[in-house]
Amino acid sequence: MPDTGAKLTLTDDEQHIDTSHLGFTISPHEECAIEEAIQVADDHDGTATVLSLGPADAEEQLRTGLAMTADEATLLETDGKEWRPRETAAALADALSGDSGTDPEFDLCLFGNESADVANHQVGVRVAERLDLPFVAGVTGLTIDDGTVVVERDVTGGTEVYELDLPAAVGVKEGLNQPRYASMRAKMQARKQSIERQDPVASEFEGRIEKVRLEAPESTEGAAEVLGEGPDAVPAVVDLLRDDLEVI
Repeated sequence: MPDTGAKLTLTDDEQHIDTSHLGFTISPHEECAIEEAIQVADDHDGTATVLSLGPADAEEQLRTGLAMTADEATLLETDGKEWRPRETAAALADALSGDSGTDPEFDLCLFGNESADVANHQVGVRVAERLDLPFVAGVTGLTIDDGTVVVERDVTGGTEVYELDLPAAVGVKEGLNQPRYASMRAKMQARKQSIERQDPVASEFEGRIEKVRLEAPESTEGAAEVLGEGPDAVPAVVDLLRDDLEVI
C-alpha cells in the first residue's frame, strides 16, 4: 500500500495515483497476518511463506516479511498496471494451488483483513471461494488444534467463535498480535535471500466494472509565511503571538 502522507496527485489519464514520489509499506492488517504465520509455523514445525502480487518494487515488502523471519517469499510480478480484486484473487489462487492445480499446498492462508487504502474486503474471500476453502474475516484470535483452526472475531455485544477444518483461509484484523520489529541485521540478511518469481496472467471476467476516473481530494494545505531566520525572527514571532492573544 502507498504511504499517503504526502499530497496525492493523479496520472494524466486520471486512472491511477502518481506514486513516483510516494513510498510503500505493509498495512497493519498484513503485518499481523505475517506475524501470526511465523508464530504458527514456529509452534507447529512448519514454514511461513509471504506472497504478493505487484511490480518489481513489491520485492521490498516481501523482504520485510523475510526480515520478520518468514522462511520463503514469492512475487507474482506484474508490469505495474493496476489489477482489479477478481484478477488479483484469481492469480493468487492459481499460485497457491501449486503444481496440482487443485489441492492447495498449504494448511493455512492468512490475509490482511482488508486493503488499507480502500478497505474493499475482496481478495481474501475471493481466493478462498476459488480454492473452495472455508473462510472467516475480521479474525482477532486464532488457535490451531488437531487439524482445525479455531478463530475468534469481535462483534457488537460479544465474540463469535468458529472452527474451520484445515486447509482454511482467514482475514486477519489488526490487533491479533504485536508484530515483531526486524533488527538491522535481519534486514541485511533478508536482502541476501532469494525471492521466487512467477509471471501471473490476468484472467478475463464477464461483467467487468469499468473505472471512469479517480478524483483527488481538495488540498487542505495552508499557506506558510517565513517570519525570519535565527534570533532575528524572535520579534516577529512575539508580535504574531501577541496579535493572536488579542483576538482570543
